[in-house]
Amino acid sequence: MKSVWIIDDDRSIRWVLEKALARENIEFKSFATADEALFALDGSLPQVVVSDIRMPGSSGLDFLQALHQRHPLIPAIIMTAYSDLESAVSAFQGGAFEYLPKPFDINHAVDLIRRALEQSQRKAGGVQEAEVTAGILGQAHAMQEVFRAIGKLAQSQATVLINGESGTGKELVARALHRHSPRASKPFIAINTAAIPKDLLESELFGHERGAFTGAAATRHGRFEQAEGGTLFLDEIGDMPADLQTRLLRVLSDGNFYRVGGHQPIKANVRIITATHQNLYERVKQGLFREDLFHRLNVIRLHLPPLRERREDIPLLAKYFLQKNARELGVEQKQLSDEALRFLAAQDFPGNVRQLENLCHWLTVMTPSRMVEIADLPPEWRNEAGMDAAVISGDWSAILAQQVGLALQRGEERIMDTFTAQFERTMILQALQHTGGRRIEASTLLGIGRNTLTRKIQELGIDGQES
Repeated sequence: MKSVWIIDDDRSIRWVLEKALARENIEFKSFATADEALFALDGSLPQVVVSDIRMPGSSGLDFLQALHQRHPLIPAIIMTAYSDLESAVSAFQGGAFEYLPKPFDINHAVDLIRRALEQSQRKAGGVQEAEVTAGILGQAHAMQEVFRAIGKLAQSQATVLINGESGTGKELVARALHRHSPRASKPFIAINTAAIPKDLLESELFGHERGAFTGAAATRHGRFEQAEGGTLFLDEIGDMPADLQTRLLRVLSDGNFYRVGGHQPIKANVRIITATHQNLYERVKQGLFREDLFHRLNVIRLHLPPLRERREDIPLLAKYFLQKNARELGVEQKQLSDEALRFLAAQDFPGNVRQLENLCHWLTVMTPSRMVEIADLPPEWRNEAGMDAAVISGDWSAILAQQVGLALQRGEERIMDTFTAQFERTMILQALQHTGGRRIEASTLLGIGRNTLTRKIQELGIDGQES
């Protein structure tokens, strides 16, 4: 069985990737040098390669060049440090599937590897796409409208523009549109146009001929060719550079394109689905987006609501993500208490469904008990987002519960004395402020004797602050 090859002279990097792939039941082989991997190519082939750039002996780019000369369909992910941007550019121009900046998030790395495996299987005539419909959940009216639209578009070849904030699930909707279309048996290729440097994006989309520029050692098929007969999903289309907007318009107009450095037109049989979190109409008015391209893309528009506009879906989504993470990690499924669910439903979730998914993953890994309470949420949720929501809703007891939970986690002692003193101090100060410092009136409003009020003012050190 073909496997993922890990090539890196850093033993710790190899170890982290090995553990992550083993947890995902993905076969792998590890090599400390590119030379070892080059030697192994004579006897076996990988399905995907994950390689560092700079190593003793042959570099990762040397290996990439040799791999693509012999086996151009094997995807390679090149790892690089942030400071090594020139090498990263060379990696893309040399035909890398993707590059992974160091230090990297291991979940992001595994996601890239899975995408590369899917592409490898498609090119080898492998299995169909995995089902992802379960990731698009929603009982809210706005989501039901999205589901209906997907159903109506099932047999359509129309260009679709998906609008929604980051994290709302635009790619999931694009995949669903593809899977339920006549093109379902053909590739679905996704590309984030904002994530790729401008000088690489043209080659990424349209491919390049050998010798088209320095480092172009072999002809490379771009995303349009990879998606032949299927669907090309262009995410964050609003950030596409002006010159590439012109090239994309030309493809949509006459159905042909040229590779970088090429002179032969190539016919594009691809359905285009685009997405953006921006208001394209406003960008057109600002001169940042071509009006004619906007009208070409805006044939059918789908709007994905942010999570704060579909709060009733939060319990459903949270349950799904907790189930999914428990199954993938092989651990007991966590369950949110009613109080925790109400708390989460009050949050704005600026990162939308993706932020909720990440939170559920954190809870699955980090919380010790099966039942998740508010105090089990990450500190930034209890302290910041939770505080804001509690203040807005007027639920001071929720704020108190959060603060007590934090103090308990810090191992503080005599918590009752500390919080009782803070509570009394706040009550007295507010009452004195309300009465203009008149103690008799303040004591009456608080329901305590004047002598008691005077004693507490002294004990709490409020003297001089009540005027």
